[in-house]
Amino acid sequence: MDTNSRQTDYVRVESIKKFFHTSKGSLFSRKERKAVKAVNDVSFTIKKGEIFSIVGESGCGKTTLGRVLLRLLEPTAGSIRFDGINLLDLKKEEMRLMRNRVQIIFQDPYSSLNPRMTVKELIKAPLDVFQRNLSEKEKLEKVFSIMEKVGLNPEFIEKYPHEFSGGQMQRIVIARALIVNPEFIICDEPVSALDVSVRAQVLNLLKDLQQEMGLTLVFISHDLSVVRFLCDRVAVMYLGNIVELGDKEDIFNNQLHPYTESLFSAIPVPDPDVRVERIPLEGDVPSPYDPPQGCSFHTRCKYAEECCKTIKPELRDIGNGHLVACHLRLPEQILNKENGND
Repeated sequence: MDTNSRQTDYVRVESIKKFFHTSKGSLFSRKERKAVKAVNDVSFTIKKGEIFSIVGESGCGKTTLGRVLLRLLEPTAGSIRFDGINLLDLKKEEMRLMRNRVQIIFQDPYSSLNPRMTVKELIKAPLDVFQRNLSEKEKLEKVFSIMEKVGLNPEFIEKYPHEFSGGQMQRIVIARALIVNPEFIICDEPVSALDVSVRAQVLNLLKDLQQEMGLTLVFISHDLSVVRFLCDRVAVMYLGNIVELGDKEDIFNNQLHPYTESLFSAIPVPDPDVRVERIPLEGDVPSPYDPPQGCSFHTRCKYAEECCKTIKPELRDIGNGHLVACHLRLPEQILNKENGND
């Protein structure tokens, strides 16, 4: 990528890996240690102000990747640059202060909120950590302001989490994340625990706040209908790798990787007269302890050939920023060039 492109990248992730090491047999034995390759050499960039989505089936590594981006989990290798700063170079106290600019919204509001704290205490907590110079009156004014912004009645301020519905609790979580005016937020399946009608309200709220405050979001989800409504670009993960990445419309209208093709064929269509051909996946997801050689998807791919079993495909740009990691789905002009015919 050229220098100008690098300068416009707000978040730049390069060759990130996250392995979880375990020991076989006794808990006290360090012999035969194996690594779960949860995230295995992932790279991408995010522009300022966009909503970047990471999708994939359960166990693909998307939540682990999201936590690594904020160093809630330390990566095994790679680099993460946020606004030109390599987060992995920051010491503990420097990273703690950086959390004033980067926040996360967790999946389950029920476990995200301390049941012994009031709404006021929950939302004000980040101010107590990052903006200690403010008076209690100023902090309280900020609490009321952000509650109004996310649609929470100010009268709720002395109530406890168990007195709220799931949608209201998630609004409290969003208010807590936004009160320090962050620039970059990881949304880890923030609506998956909510009812459908409440889900729509929270999604509209996130979209409105993103536009109003100029936020940059990473939206992690397995619900592709939600992704289509909310996001600008989509990265598809499989077994710790990104296999396809591009603008939302390109990904939804022209899937190139066989895994993406199968995943998107399962999107429900709310029209009984429209028949959609499902493309079921065969076999089980390989173990992240011992992922397949070559293309990680070849054990379940109906198009797989011999090269797929031995050579790992690179994520290549086929035009318009649409990237795919597949030996068999590259345009003819790229294949000809690689074979020396051009």
